[in-house]
Amino acid sequence: MTGGEQGQGLEWRDGVIPVSRRFDDPYFSLNDGLAETGHVFLAGNDLPSRLRPGFQVAELGFGTGLNLLALHLCNPGHPIRFTSFEAFPLDAAEIARALDHFPTARAAADPFLDAWATGARRFEIGQITAEIIIGDARETLPRWQACADAWFLDGFSPAKNPELWSPELMAEVARHTTPVGTFATYTAAGHVRRALAEAGFTVDRRPGHGRKRHMTLGALA
Repeated sequence: MTGGEQGQGLEWRDGVIPVSRRFDDPYFSLNDGLAETGHVFLAGNDLPSRLRPGFQVAELGFGTGLNLLALHLCNPGHPIRFTSFEAFPLDAAEIARALDHFPTARAAADPFLDAWATGARRFEIGQITAEIIIGDARETLPRWQACADAWFLDGFSPAKNPELWSPELMAEVARHTTPVGTFATYTAAGHVRRALAEAGFTVDRRPGHGRKRHMTLGALA
């Protein structure tokens, strides 16, 4: 989700689930985070069927890199791009410990973890060229020079991390979306849906994953 706790510390729920002390929120769903990624971010953006060479995925909130790994695992082999905006990066050891909870993802993670441990924030994983832009997305996203075909909106809970769900930032998401671009998010908070609609997206509420009744997805109108 939105970020790590370099210098801030983590709590580990049940020894395996990393919880941000800054935001008092887990980095991934307690009810199988990898399955939630597949349901919300992949299926919500109609992936992998839309993937093609040059396809650009963008993300708010890199966290443990679980969404990147899920995208890598579903990619049929197209050279694609992935850009994530992260304010508080975790270190490689913390990410590795978190990913141990997902053996399939962890088995594919070494190229990413090896690069991350050296301080690299641009690296290759399979056919994906990934770039993690460190800093406050309210400052870094407006300066981004690309547009996404699909967005993963994966910040911490809007109630605990409202900065990453503001109308101003959702407008920047829309401004950095291709004409047929889409978004998906696990949250169905009313103010988030309104901000996305005001930014120019069609907004649909769909069944969520696990115990979450609803999620949100849409496309640039």
